[in-house]
Amino acid sequence: MLKWALIFAVISVVAGLLGFTGVAAGAAGIAKVLFFVFLVLFIVVVALALLGIGAVKKSL
Repeated sequence: MLKWALIFAVISVVAGLLGFTGVAAGAAGIAKVLFFVFLVLFIVVVALALLGIGAVKKSL
């Protein structure tokens, strides 16, 4: 997901340099949304890992 956010960010920068402001604004908006979704998911996964939730414990 972070890969897609970076791709849309690059598209928005290139479109902005070429003067396509509508395309640049749209791509930048998509990049922001994807980045924040990635950030929230990353924080949730790190919190779950620190709490030990999801760890498989084998019992003998």
